[in-house]
Amino acid sequence: MDRADVSRWIDRYVKAWSTNDPKDIGDLFTDDAAYYTAPYQEPWRGRDAIVKGWLARGDDQGDWDFSYDVLAVAGDVGFVQGLTTYRTPPHVYSNLWVIRLQADGRCSEFTEWWMAHKKS
Repeated sequence: MDRADVSRWIDRYVKAWSTNDPKDIGDLFTDDAAYYTAPYQEPWRGRDAIVKGWLARGDDQGDWDFSYDVLAVAGDVGFVQGLTTYRTPPHVYSNLWVIRLQADGRCSEFTEWWMAHKKS
């Protein structure tokens, strides 16, 4: 796996984020994937649970912007720094993602940390 593989997966993730289409979301993950949404919480386990969890907390389409940089790749794991900007209400979050990809390009383990920027 290399940076281009991680970028391709993130581009698909952003597409799924912007459509909230269950197929787009499910296609990102292996059948038995784990999606960690916060430290010390149980992950969403399995594709169906990931789609359900994603849609339950889904963002409004077109209400945000996302930019990212692939920081590093180590074996099958990519490390990504992102910036999410919401328009309504205005708010900015820094993101750190750890993405474990399989040879077929699907994710088997995803961990996200997000930190809110101070409101000015």
